[in-house]
Amino acid sequence: MDYMTLKEASKIWGVTPRWINYYCSAGRIPGAEKMGTVWLIPKNATKPLDGRRKSAGQSRGEHHD
Repeated sequence: MDYMTLKEASKIWGVTPRWINYYCSAGRIPGAEKMGTVWLIPKNATKPLDGRRKSAGQSRGEHHD
């Protein structure tokens, strides 16, 4: 399997390497492995959704049951 580094993933996904490190530590990137002090992220991995943001409907006060 091909892997990328935190720095490579941060450029592709448009977030800082610190966020990628957080995603890896929290288990939010399937297949990410820690080798020593370095996280290896599968090249085919997708960026996890940002849990801090609400969907467009929720931000306008709409309720989804």
